[in-house]
Amino acid sequence: MLERSRIATTLPYAAALACSTVIAVPTLAMATNTTSLQHTVVLEGLQAPWDMAFLPDGTMFFTEKCHGLSVLLPSGEVNKLLGMNEAEGYATTADDLVCEGQAGMNGVAVDPDFEENRRIYVYSTSAMSDPRTNRVMRFEVDDALSNVSERTDIVDDIPYKVAESDHPFGGPGAHNGGRIRFSPGDGFLYVTTGDNHNSEVPQSPTLMGSKVLRIDTDGNAAPDNAPPEGFDPRTYTYGHRNVQGIAFHPQTNTPIVAEHGPWHSDEITVLVNGGNGGWDPRPNMAGREECPDDYCGYSPNQMEGMNRYERASFMPMTDLETYPDAMKPIWDNNGWSQGSGSAAFLTGEQWGDWDGAMVVGIMGIGFGGTPIGQRIDVIQLNEEGTEVLDVTEMTLPMEAGRFRSVVQGPDGSLYTAVDEGMIHKLTP
Repeated sequence: MLERSRIATTLPYAAALACSTVIAVPTLAMATNTTSLQHTVVLEGLQAPWDMAFLPDGTMFFTEKCHGLSVLLPSGEVNKLLGMNEAEGYATTADDLVCEGQAGMNGVAVDPDFEENRRIYVYSTSAMSDPRTNRVMRFEVDDALSNVSERTDIVDDIPYKVAESDHPFGGPGAHNGGRIRFSPGDGFLYVTTGDNHNSEVPQSPTLMGSKVLRIDTDGNAAPDNAPPEGFDPRTYTYGHRNVQGIAFHPQTNTPIVAEHGPWHSDEITVLVNGGNGGWDPRPNMAGREECPDDYCGYSPNQMEGMNRYERASFMPMTDLETYPDAMKPIWDNNGWSQGSGSAAFLTGEQWGDWDGAMVVGIMGIGFGGTPIGQRIDVIQLNEEGTEVLDVTEMTLPMEAGRFRSVVQGPDGSLYTAVDEGMIHKLTP
């Protein structure tokens, strides 16, 4: 199952140390894991499955980006619960929910008290307001798991990119965030959002893009959120580019995020309450001049590939010179950006030496000379979850894809959704 760590093979350590603002981790003695992964196709023929959430009995809620919310019952039956505009066959349709580009129905989360309140939450783009926004909506699921009702929009002001801009992947709906997860430690709902190719968003105190929100089930700010003065109190962290992966350390419950980089520097970062992610793509600052459509996020030479360390120097993912107190990532992808998105922790003795390791789904397509990603990385951390000890590419028993979501199910298996339309189960 184990392959040699890419930290050692992709770039010599000395070169990484000299070139990158984030120190690449040296390869330590490799742990051994003698189990082999068994593979099951859970569902196929789906339209861009985006996320999954489980009940203790294995019931699986899942979203399809342009279709809606469904549930897979333990019997194998699928009930279509909440459809988007023009979606067919759903028990309930919400005509304001729309899909465009990277945006649509994204994250899903089950209330920790589901058995008592039957509540479920989804993150989706809505045309209810003008301009469109992303919303976090709360629903109640009926006893038969056949329909939803009692819609309540607990967050309605997450920015959405409404128009195309002169950038790679620059269409509407870009950099949309969208992962939602309940912390098993504090019980609050964490919501990840993106910068929409809008340079004002990341460091803005009031625009709710480029943030990780921490809220209760009514959408109110967690009382001990500690953003800087003048910030929206729902802000847990800010200054992000486009977080689509968040998971909680199994020992400390500390939130850790995986984040897409701009042709360089996918990052994993341990969040600090009130912390700044250090992403600030505004023109006319940090030595930069004007940039296309007032967004320097792909500069310089944004439409063609170039040395990733030159890019990181010009437009750093975490700008520690401008923001010396920014949260420092504990890992970057050897300076590459390959679409590091979803994240989860593996727990249980069945995972052997990977018990307690973080897994990150990677979706790279090889754009601009970047090596194709499309893999699952196993990130082994120290006991405190503050340092990366080893990174291993998981040897897959099936064909790789764009790994959009990774979630550990109640049976201890790892479930992963790929953009190509399948949900897989990997069992050690």
